[in-house]
Amino acid sequence: MAPPKKLIEQFNLRSRLRFNVDQGQIWLDENRMLLFHARAMGALRRELFDSLGVERARGLLVRMGFASGQQDAELAKKLYGAGDPYDVFRIGPELHAFEGLVKATIVHAELDWESGSFVGNVEWENSWEADSHLQQFGVGEDMACWSLVGYASGYVTQFFNRFIVFRETACIARGDAQCQVVGKPAEAWGDDAYLNYFKPENLQGQLDEMREELSRLRKTLCTVESAGNLIGASTGFRGAFDLISKAASSPITVLLLGETGVGKEMFARWIHEHGNRSSQPFVAVNCAAIPHDLIESELFGVQKGAYTGAQASRAGRFERAHGGTLFLDEVGDLSPAAQVKLLRVLQTGEIERLGDDQTRKIDVRLVAATNVDLQQAIAAGRFRADLYYRLATYPVVIPPLRDRRSDIPLLAASLLEKYEDSYHKKLQGISDRAMQALMSYQWPGNVRELQNLIERGVLLAPNGGLIEIDHLFAGGAPATTGAEVDRAGVVGNEGDASRSRLCEAILQDGFDLEQHESRLLELAVQRAGGNLTHAAKLLGITRRQLAYRLKQGVES
Repeated sequence: MAPPKKLIEQFNLRSRLRFNVDQGQIWLDENRMLLFHARAMGALRRELFDSLGVERARGLLVRMGFASGQQDAELAKKLYGAGDPYDVFRIGPELHAFEGLVKATIVHAELDWESGSFVGNVEWENSWEADSHLQQFGVGEDMACWSLVGYASGYVTQFFNRFIVFRETACIARGDAQCQVVGKPAEAWGDDAYLNYFKPENLQGQLDEMREELSRLRKTLCTVESAGNLIGASTGFRGAFDLISKAASSPITVLLLGETGVGKEMFARWIHEHGNRSSQPFVAVNCAAIPHDLIESELFGVQKGAYTGAQASRAGRFERAHGGTLFLDEVGDLSPAAQVKLLRVLQTGEIERLGDDQTRKIDVRLVAATNVDLQQAIAAGRFRADLYYRLATYPVVIPPLRDRRSDIPLLAASLLEKYEDSYHKKLQGISDRAMQALMSYQWPGNVRELQNLIERGVLLAPNGGLIEIDHLFAGGAPATTGAEVDRAGVVGNEGDASRSRLCEAILQDGFDLEQHESRLLELAVQRAGGNLTHAAKLLGITRRQLAYRLKQGVES
C-alpha cells in the first residue's frame, strides 16, 4: 500500500534533499548521503562474496542494511513529527524508493503498537541488489537481496523497539517473477540459523565454511544439467528445459509451443543433439515460408515427370532426415492437403513422392512447432483434430521473454560475447540504464529481438566502451523518467521534469505559439465533449478565459 497523496505532500522528501557540489556534499535533511554507481557497488558486493565467502558476505550485507534502515526510521520520525504511527511507518517504502534501492509495496500488515506485534508481507520491484546479483552471478538457487532485508528489518525494529526480522521468500535472482519478503518478530522464527546473519559476531569457522561451499557445489552439480546453447535459469525456462531433457532420448513426437522468436528451433536442435540420433541429419523446414502449392513436394519429394518442369526425381525433407530428426516449424500453417499427407506419414511411417505410386519407409524423429493456437484453429476448421492429437503427444510450452526476465542478463552476456567476436570488438559490457531498459521492455519479438538489439549495440558501441541505451533501440530510447536537480541543487518534481522535456522537444523545431495554443484549445474542447467548463479545467484556466481565447482565435 503506497503512502496517501496527502501524506507524501506533507513528507516532501525532495524538499529535504540538497546537493552542495562546491563542497562535495549531498544532504537529506541533516544526514549526509553518498551517491555511488550501482555497477561499482555491485563489484564491491561481488568482492565481498569472493573474499569473505558466502555466509560472511551475507551477514555483512544484512547488518549494513540493518543500520541504514534504523537511520531512515529515525529520519522518518523526525521529518513527519507527531502523527499517526502507521502513517510514519509507511514512509519506509517511500524512502527506500527515494534512495534508489527498490520500490517496496506493503501488501499485508498486522500491527499492534501497544504490544509491539508485527507481521507483514512486502513486494519489491526493481531491486538494485537482485539486478546486480543477476549481472554478476546469473540466476541461482539462493535469494540475493541481503542488504535490503537488513534495511527492512532495521527500519521496522527501530519503530517497534522490538527485534523484527524480514526474510526474502521469492527473488528474481532465483528465477522468481518478483522479489517478496515477510517480516515478523525474531522469536517467531524460532531457532532458525537465518537469525545469525543479524548478529555482530557472525563468524563461521573455516571448516563450516568449507562444508557449506562443498554442499553448494554438490547441489549445483547434481541439479544443473548442461543446457548447451540454451541459456536460462528462470522458473519458466527450467520447466520447459526439464521437459525436453526427459524427451530427448526417446522417439516421442514433441510439439513446441510459443510465440515467434522464443527459440523453438534452438530447443528442437537441443533435443536432436542430446538424443540417440545426434549423429544423423537434423532437417528443419519452415512450413509458413513455402508456398502451399510446393509444400507437398518439399516435404515428401517429387518423381520425375510428376508435373511440367519436374525433370528429375528429388527426395523430400522426410527422406533427407531419414535416421535423424525432422523439425517442422510453423506446422499450424500447413495446407489442408499437406495435413492429410502428414497424418498418413505419422500413422504408417511411409511416404509417397509426388507423382509416384511407390511407398518408401522412413525412420524419422519428428519435432513440430507453432505459434498458432491449434485448438482455435481446429474450432475454425483450419487444422485437423486427428493430426493435432498425433503431434501433441508431448507438448512443451516455451515461455516468452517477458515472462523470464531474470534470464535477460544471462542471454545478453552470451550474445555480447558472440557478437564481440563477430565484430572484432572488446566492450566493457552493458550500461546500467541500458540493462534496466532491457529488463523492463515487453519483448514482442522475444529472444530473436534481443539478439538483434545486442548485435546492433555491439556494432554502434565504441571499442572498449559500454553499450548504452541509445545503441540498442533503433526507434529511439525509452523515455527517461525521474526528477531533475535544478541549479540550486534541489530535486524537482517528476511531473515538472516531464513537462520541461515536452517544452524542450516542442522548441527544437520551428515553433508558432499562436498555432500551438489554438490547437491545444481545440483538443481540450474535443476531449471535454464540447463542455467549456470541463475543457477549462483540463487547461487550468477559467471558463471565461477559455471562451475569450476561443473568440480571439475565431476573430483572427
